[in-house]
Amino acid sequence: MITKAKLTCPECGFVQEVEMPTESCQFFYRCVHCQKILRPKPRGCCVFCSYADVPCPPKQAQRSQNQ
Repeated sequence: MITKAKLTCPECGFVQEVEMPTESCQFFYRCVHCQKILRPKPRGCCVFCSYADVPCPPKQAQRSQNQ
């Protein structure tokens, strides 16, 4: 399971490597560069599934169970 993700702020484009929570989805994240509060895209699971290079650990686990 991948627990680090590169999260890209949709407001300013800043990319930061972030440790993702493994037991839950994260619905809000404050960009360290522009201070914008990120929220998931419509129908998005969380900020990582919406703006990161890898899905959150709960989604990763769900996908591995479905394979």
